[in-house]
Amino acid sequence: MLQFYFISVSLNALAGYFLFFRSDAEVSESQTGFSLHNETVKLVVGILSALTGILKLLSPIQGIAVIGDFFPAITGILCGFILIYEFYKNRSTIDDSEQPEKVSGIILSNKKYIGAAALIFAVLHFIFPRVPLL
Repeated sequence: MLQFYFISVSLNALAGYFLFFRSDAEVSESQTGFSLHNETVKLVVGILSALTGILKLLSPIQGIAVIGDFFPAITGILCGFILIYEFYKNRSTIDDSEQPEKVSGIILSNKKYIGAAALIFAVLHFIFPRVPLL
């Protein structure tokens, strides 16, 4: 479906932008309204990106399900997970020592690379919509 294609490209680009170019230090609690610096906007983009990634696995633009748009779907799911986890981590009252070390250590330390991959796959998926695996 072309709607999921457009949403997937847009959300991969936006989530990749948040992960690659934005740091947690740039976000402040005092900002209200719609802004790309607002944490709630990042949460909504994360939820939509993960959901769209899952749906893209089931309905590719052309080809076999799951294989058709594999890399854009996986980067969308990963970016969505990272954005949701960062929102949870910033709002949580649990000490950092009690949070899972593997998630914080592996995925969050590589979020710039995942964001760059999401940006690259968004551009490539936009330019070449019918290529298998992309």
